[in-house]
Amino acid sequence: MDRSKFVAVLTGAIALILGVGYLVLVQFLDMRGEMIPAPIVELMPIVDRVFEGFHFQQFWFSLH
Repeated sequence: MDRSKFVAVLTGAIALILGVGYLVLVQFLDMRGEMIPAPIVELMPIVDRVFEGFHFQQFWFSLH
């Protein structure tokens, strides 16, 4: 088998392995159940604290 055929077979085998691995990963993640987002109410105190004292309008006009 010449080099170009070997590279083609090797590339195809790698592609098949990656494809099957992806399908297995998706099936595993799908078995975990329904994806329910985190409640936004619990995140609000953190967001308020991060943006405490930050004045967007003052910041925006200082850039221009």
